[in-house]
Amino acid sequence: MEQTTTLVETITRGIQEKKGANIVVANLNGIDGAICNYFIICQGSSPAQVEAITESIGDLARNELNEKPSKVAGLENAQWVAMDYGDVLVHIFLPDVREYYDLEHLWDDAKLTRIPDLD
Repeated sequence: MEQTTTLVETITRGIQEKKGANIVVANLNGIDGAICNYFIICQGSSPAQVEAITESIGDLARNELNEKPSKVAGLENAQWVAMDYGDVLVHIFLPDVREYYDLEHLWDDAKLTRIPDLD
């Protein structure tokens, strides 16, 4: 579990390094039907920023933890990129796409932690 917690912290740092905004960590531990232990949801203001956040997360996780996602989907449009780290799923959205899918409310029984934006 400690390894997963470290991965969540590293991913969050990768998002912050590229000024990703409105970071929410959903703890899904103990929730029936959950496909992973954590969802990390954030947004970038443009497709280029969504790509930069994706790259930053991948680089930090690989270089610091020797972790690579099993799958990355959505880079072709960079409106919603999903990164699958097994126990952790990362979702990087453009603001309007995030609002439309509203993933935070799909898991109402999850413990949500909102990470303050960096200036």
